[in-house]
Amino acid sequence: MIRPIAIRGLQFVASLAIVAGITAFYHKVLPVNATTVALTFLLAILAVSTVWGMAVSVVMSVAAMLSFNYFFLPPVGRFTIADPQNWVALIAFLVVAVLASHLSTRARQKADDASARRRDIEKLYRFSQGLLESGNVMELLNRIPAQIVDAFEVGAAALFLADKQKVYRSGPVISQLDTETLKTIMLREEPIIDAANSLCFLPVKLGVRPIGSLGISGPILPRQTLEAIATLVAIAMEHARAVEQLGQTEAARQGEALRTALLDAVTHALRTPLTSIKASVTNLLSNPRLGDPQKLELLTIINEESDRLNRLVGEAGEMARLDAGEVELNLGPQPIDHVITAALEQCRNSLGSRPIHIQVADNLPRVRVDVARAREVLVHLIENANQYSPPDRPITIAAERAGDFVVTSVADQGDGIDDPEQALIFEKFYRGKNERYSVEGTGMGLPIAKAIVEAHGGTIGLTSQRGHGSVFSFTLPIERKAVQASAPASLTQ
Repeated sequence: MIRPIAIRGLQFVASLAIVAGITAFYHKVLPVNATTVALTFLLAILAVSTVWGMAVSVVMSVAAMLSFNYFFLPPVGRFTIADPQNWVALIAFLVVAVLASHLSTRARQKADDASARRRDIEKLYRFSQGLLESGNVMELLNRIPAQIVDAFEVGAAALFLADKQKVYRSGPVISQLDTETLKTIMLREEPIIDAANSLCFLPVKLGVRPIGSLGISGPILPRQTLEAIATLVAIAMEHARAVEQLGQTEAARQGEALRTALLDAVTHALRTPLTSIKASVTNLLSNPRLGDPQKLELLTIINEESDRLNRLVGEAGEMARLDAGEVELNLGPQPIDHVITAALEQCRNSLGSRPIHIQVADNLPRVRVDVARAREVLVHLIENANQYSPPDRPITIAAERAGDFVVTSVADQGDGIDDPEQALIFEKFYRGKNERYSVEGTGMGLPIAKAIVEAHGGTIGLTSQRGHGSVFSFTLPIERKAVQASAPASLTQ
């Protein structure tokens, strides 16, 4: 590799060679007047000062003046001037050459500085964009040193935080970026640039309060860039903390909303069977002479309401287990019509005489499913349709293939669901605003169905239009190795 001193020497030699070349051309090849020669020398000096700087152009200017005097001003061939006016021309030539070199070098330096500032601003912009990508404080702290190294092409970086008393590094520990030095920089609140050892240290302040310090090894960055890095780090940390606190606040708000919904469910759902049981027991205890038919009726109420209460508590427990991911699925290839048959059998008593239409496509492939859990999903959807549609209107259960899934749907002819409520219908404990107190329930059936379907790798959705009923549909993945099973195209219960 050629050393910088050697390169500089070659530049001086090349500038003198240019002067010699111009002199030889005008002296031997193309004789012209002195003005043309002087202008040519000036143009060459300007070009050299733009490319190689002030020092080379000054040496070239002196050489050009001497050549101009010796070869082109009378008496030619001697370093003297016969006409005094030529002294003025020679001195003017030298002054113009040096001044032009200075201006050209200064303009080039300003252009280089502007380009360097532009590159620094681009690096700072990329660095700030990377900092704002993270809303987690811990993730951000671990990423900052590595992002400094990547964005500014330095050797290593270390970030010390006072509140955590911990140093975050871009890589292995470097002795020059030790913890004690970083602590000292934060306490001094003044940046230190050690050019000899290629080290930069600067405090990280939030406003006027120091919160940590940065250490950077490698190429020395401008002080303005270092201060901008420290400011961006402080802003990013404060932004991440604000986002984290906002998330905690939102989680607390949602928790409060969940507690309110649960209280509402307890008040309007769990309390109803308890009231019926309490009234029946009180009646039995206060009227020992009741006849057998009255006692049987009251005991039947107690039995039914106890079952209802047990079912509601069971749904709450199951919802908690599904949320925690504690429910295991016993998956296997099964025809979807087996699931439909099992669900209708469980819902037979609640459906009563309501007409049920079943439409299952021919030759549907088996689905990979836990039959008991899939039946539970379908039971929730059928009971939901049964509760929210007139008793004389039919419920239609359909199944068809869609790509690698079998889509099963339950359609009713009820009042339908408003668009704003459709996005909330699968939320825990949510119930329609118009049916919240007129229809019994806790709002857990559809969330349970959603959790079970998603555990199978499927999806569940709703299509509804006010006044035209609702269609709930869910997908189950096809068991590719299973033998395709045929199902009746239309059955009526």
